[in-house]
Amino acid sequence: MSLYDRDYSKTQELSSGQSSALSTFIKQTYQLFAASLLAASAGAYVGIYALGGISQMAFWILFIVEIGLLFGLMAKKREAPLNLILLFAFTFCSGLTLTPLLSSILALPAGAVIVAQAFTLTTVAFGALSIFAMNTKKDFTAMGKMLFIVLIVVVCASLLNIFFHSPILQLVISSVAAILFSFYILYDTQNIIRGNYETPIEGAVALYLDFVNLFIALLQILGLTSNRE
Repeated sequence: MSLYDRDYSKTQELSSGQSSALSTFIKQTYQLFAASLLAASAGAYVGIYALGGISQMAFWILFIVEIGLLFGLMAKKREAPLNLILLFAFTFCSGLTLTPLLSSILALPAGAVIVAQAFTLTTVAFGALSIFAMNTKKDFTAMGKMLFIVLIVVVCASLLNIFFHSPILQLVISSVAAILFSFYILYDTQNIIRGNYETPIEGAVALYLDFVNLFIALLQILGLTSNRE
């Protein structure tokens, strides 16, 4: 065997090893993402049916706890099994904070149908956008700064509307949010398949937040349009 053949063989082994590691990383990421959705569903179920809803004060306390768990998770993302405990605590708490929105939608005449429609649309959109991101030649990973700026605008507008209580403004915010998190799905999916996240935990959290926020946006849009009808 020539020197060139040996070098080529080593290159092939390295390439195969990297490909296998990336495949494992992607598989673990989507497994954690699916488990996170189950934990959030459990949290929402407990909030609605076991606790019978949560008060506004309880919501803000849970929201602060949720943010604290997210920061803790990012700080301990490499420390197993603590990272998994924090991940599922965060997603469960996130499900609990969905209780007021879900309860208000379920109180509508066609509330259960609206929730089912929003979840179905979110799942279909998430799947279609993920497949597109994996197969397109267009690079969405360069959109991070622009998406973050739009996210800040959406968050600020949402905080302002807490005081204005404007259904029209909320409809606009939710519509922009739906588009924003659709692009975030493209962005995060490409970052995951290119190995740009350090751990599967980070990728799973990114996908989870994209899915849940798209679901919330669609739920608000369907709820508001149903109320207007």
